[in-house]
Amino acid sequence: MELVAGCYEQVLFGFAVRPEPDASGDQEQKWTSVADFTHHAHTASLSAVAVSSRFVVTGSKDETIHIYDMKKKVDHGALVHHSGTITCLKFHGNRHLISGAEDGLICVWDAKKWECLKSIKAHKGHVTFLSIHPSGKLALSVGTDKTLRTWNLVEGRSAFIKNIKQNAHIVEWSPRGEKYVVVILNKIDVYQVDTASVSGTITNEKRVSSLTFLSESVLAVAGDEEVVRFFDCDSLMRLCEFKAHDNRIKDMFSFEIPEHHVIVTASSDGFIKMWKLMQNKKVPPSLLCEVKTNARLTCLGVWLDRATDAKESLPLAAEPSVVSKEESQINKKEAGNMVQEEERQSKPNQKCGLNDARNKPTKGNSLVSTKKRKTVETLEKKKRKKKK
Repeated sequence: MELVAGCYEQVLFGFAVRPEPDASGDQEQKWTSVADFTHHAHTASLSAVAVSSRFVVTGSKDETIHIYDMKKKVDHGALVHHSGTITCLKFHGNRHLISGAEDGLICVWDAKKWECLKSIKAHKGHVTFLSIHPSGKLALSVGTDKTLRTWNLVEGRSAFIKNIKQNAHIVEWSPRGEKYVVVILNKIDVYQVDTASVSGTITNEKRVSSLTFLSESVLAVAGDEEVVRFFDCDSLMRLCEFKAHDNRIKDMFSFEIPEHHVIVTASSDGFIKMWKLMQNKKVPPSLLCEVKTNARLTCLGVWLDRATDAKESLPLAAEPSVVSKEESQINKKEAGNMVQEEERQSKPNQKCGLNDARNKPTKGNSLVSTKKRKTVETLEKKKRKKKK
């Protein structure tokens, strides 16, 4: 198992963690961490990270997505299609990566050949966050154009658009896809798919910086503060809270391994902490281990050295183009709250390589080596200086 975290200092950290050999007292079991790698491929601060069974990908303010091969521990190259900060990265299984950026685009990448399959002009402003439905056929995105959009990933087009009063900065599906949450500042609106409406609103003390579902009904919420709170999405009640760090928490990640349900937190204080969740979520978790990075952390992921479930790995491109019964039900139920998109996207299935490729020679639909990218950037800088 590897904890990976990006920071303002342009570095991706990797720490291998494992349980200590002496596990006689299971409740008090501690884990040890060992620094495994540092990856310094970006030229600006890291803004997003995503993990598959083999790769870790990072997005940055330098407008690139870098790929790191966790099996070989080597740089695997860069994806350079976006213009503007990469704001969100999500894997669906091991076959597809979906990226969003300040250029308003959502791109679907083949995570085997590292080619762009679809490039969608998603928002008139920035794409601030996206979340993929567990089926892999739908996605939700929010942007600075004050809209929440539902995407048909099979056909690469917008399904519905919902206008919201303010700019939302987080959207997240629940594990079974029966509900989703939309975050605006310190307010978390809980949407139920079966009623296509907001079932309630959770209010956090400070602006929400990260959240993760611990179960279909329990939500872990971190804000611009040192505390993590657990909320019940059905009753909207606070279950518990605990001080996790000495500074604001920037990102969280939760996962399950045999005998452990774990939540990992990363903070501006430079620490990554791993917590063991109790069965009763009203009881605060216990600390398993902590890692000091001496950096201002911005994003977090966990690489588990195991194959992803076969069901998760079904490629989006192999899904039937006919809308499934599940997707149809979701679309119909959301139709009451969402209006049909006013402006049909002119070329929703446009390939990455065709999107302004003539004017941007470093942008493309295939993998670019780090060395080649930096060489091109150096040449372009020299040309600009000569023109001056």
